[in-house]
Amino acid sequence: MDGGNEQRVAIKFCFKACLSATETLVLVQKAYGNEALNRSNVLRCYTRFRDRRELVEDDERGGHPKSTQTEVNTAAVAHLVKNDHQITSRMIAESLNIPKTVVLQILKQDLGKRKLCACFVPHSLTPEQREDQVTSCQDIIATADADKNFFNIIIKGDETWCFSYAPKQSERVLNG
Repeated sequence: MDGGNEQRVAIKFCFKACLSATETLVLVQKAYGNEALNRSNVLRCYTRFRDRRELVEDDERGGHPKSTQTEVNTAAVAHLVKNDHQITSRMIAESLNIPKTVVLQILKQDLGKRKLCACFVPHSLTPEQREDQVTSCQDIIATADADKNFFNIIIKGDETWCFSYAPKQSERVLNG
């Protein structure tokens, strides 16, 4: 039994012992100190027992469930990603009617995916993806063997930015 239920049982006892709501509040605060329910919650519980309520547990609350990360949703996300590897998390969230944050959590934690170039990919390649990579590399090698100028038309670079800047200089600067 958690602290809230324990205190509601104490409030119910005080009600059955014919103590007033104010006396009940004082006793609860004395017994539980800083952990005591506040005044409005003690009075609300007292009123419920006065209105012939017998249960000390909280009522069920409506609205959205606390978590939409279920096995059904995980399987649905996995199916969508498997069928369309370029699908976005926003599209998945809209199609399944679950929050985008839950979709991201399912993709990262449950399915072991990571975001790379705006699409989720597994940490290691599947056999089909490995075969596609080998085929692409073999095509490049075959093209390079057939055309000796193939590598001359490829622009190679890294993440360095190169700028070309040639300001127009006035004639006075050029003539000195």
